[in-house]
Amino acid sequence: MAWNEPGQGKKDPWKGKNPDSEVDAFLTRLKGVFGGGRGDDGGGRSGGGRDNGFNPLWLILLLLAVWLVFDSFQLINERQRGVVLRFGEFARVMQPGANFKLPSPIETVYKVDVTSVRRVADQVRMLTRDENIVQINYEVQYTVSDPNLFLFGDAAPEETLRHAAEAAVRDVVGGSEMDSVLTGERAALAAKARELLQVSLDAYHTGIQVSTFAMPDARPPVEVRDAFDDAISAREDKERIESEARAYASTVVPEARGAAARIRTEAEGYKAAALSRAEGDAERFSLLADEYRQAPEVTRRRLYLETMQQVLAACGQVYSGDTGNVRYLPADGQAAPAGGSVSRLPAASSSLPDRPVGGSNSNGATSAPARPIQNEPRPTRGSRGEGR
Repeated sequence: MAWNEPGQGKKDPWKGKNPDSEVDAFLTRLKGVFGGGRGDDGGGRSGGGRDNGFNPLWLILLLLAVWLVFDSFQLINERQRGVVLRFGEFARVMQPGANFKLPSPIETVYKVDVTSVRRVADQVRMLTRDENIVQINYEVQYTVSDPNLFLFGDAAPEETLRHAAEAAVRDVVGGSEMDSVLTGERAALAAKARELLQVSLDAYHTGIQVSTFAMPDARPPVEVRDAFDDAISAREDKERIESEARAYASTVVPEARGAAARIRTEAEGYKAAALSRAEGDAERFSLLADEYRQAPEVTRRRLYLETMQQVLAACGQVYSGDTGNVRYLPADGQAAPAGGSVSRLPAASSSLPDRPVGGSNSNGATSAPARPIQNEPRPTRGSRGEGR
């Protein structure tokens, strides 16, 4: 049976109640919450509550206005960018400073740090092209280039970065030999891996910009580490010896070049002197030939005397007198024989030339060379250079 059936007046919920009293009771309780009550008269109604002129709706509106003012401004610092979503859809990116936005939940702002350098590092084992296993440590440093893509372009951008970095390292290491990975070529491999990683991150819309990619350490497995250490030590010895050889060459080669230049200079000087001497001798011989054509006998005699003077100048001289005593006069720089005398020379014979070589002195002594010259041909009148 319904509550408002005829004849069921006792069941009517609104029967016997005053609506104005219910509203007054609600306002009284609201004033009590906000501190507007003046006391209780025992009947549940505050005395004088409606006579003070206070309306709680104004307080609610004031609080709402304050909240709207504070919620409509967003402060972004220099290191951040603000991603604004309007009803859950990307609207714009806020720049550093004070920015205006619609109050929540109409617009929501997510702050992203775009200047801090973040880091991801890991250690992996990989297979090289020559089928050797190496253990590589790599490190990636990156920044956020697009805050919107970083937040909503990929579900887990940092995890995607880790997997993409490992894939890039596997690509470059798998295409290289083990010696290249273990030696100083890791810098070139790291640069190539960085390019591959950036291409992958752009394809996944992560909003990440890779700043550096480094592979600081690469080691062989523990089982063969000793052998590789020996190989590396031998390679270092080779480089050291080559460096020492280059240093030695840089010292010796300039000295050798200087010596060669000096020898060439001396040779040029000797060449010039020899040519000058030869030209002088040739010119002197030409002049002598002209004189010989004019006076053959005189020229021949003069040449003979000059030659004998040159030969006898370096020899000692022996003087013999009528008494038969022989005295030795040493030349400069020669010592006299023991006893101060030498054996007597035989008297002059016809074997000596009839022309005096050294002349005669007042005592009748004649000077002769130490070695007598015999059978000297005498110049004849027919030996003149007639008809030449």
